[in-house]
Amino acid sequence: MERQDSKFLTFRLKEERYGIPIIKVKEIIGMLEITSIPKLPNFIKGVINLRGKIIPVVDLRLKFDMDEIEYNERTSIIVIELVADNNTYTVGIVVDTVQDVMDIDDDDIQDPPKYGMGINQDFITGMGKVKDDVIMLLNTDKIFSVGEIKTLETV
Repeated sequence: MERQDSKFLTFRLKEERYGIPIIKVKEIIGMLEITSIPKLPNFIKGVINLRGKIIPVVDLRLKFDMDEIEYNERTSIIVIELVADNNTYTVGIVVDTVQDVMDIDDDDIQDPPKYGMGINQDFITGMGKVKDDVIMLLNTDKIFSVGEIKTLETV
């Protein structure tokens, strides 16, 4: 039997590759019309109606302080579940392009570098080495602060 915690869905933001545990992924969809909601942080793009369920959508580029780009045919929304305060939330994250599902063994994962200076990078669980590439592995439950999750919950 294959271990689910070694499987990651990989995607790109800018030139960087990221991975999230496949067990957290509910589905991958193309861009849908996003209904914007005023007075939210800029990285929360609004909500989508996914088969009758309203889901908040976050642009991961903006959350990670990257430049905003125009969405195109490769832009995707990864619908994930995250857990905070013993509650499960469904959120869509916008990424430049989804790549593939990869097995990354524990032996091929190193701790992320420590930068100090109060920079919070708890959401990066490790750096996966795949051939000559490095994939930043994300903890979806730590990408957002509790306050941000509360904001997403009210959207």
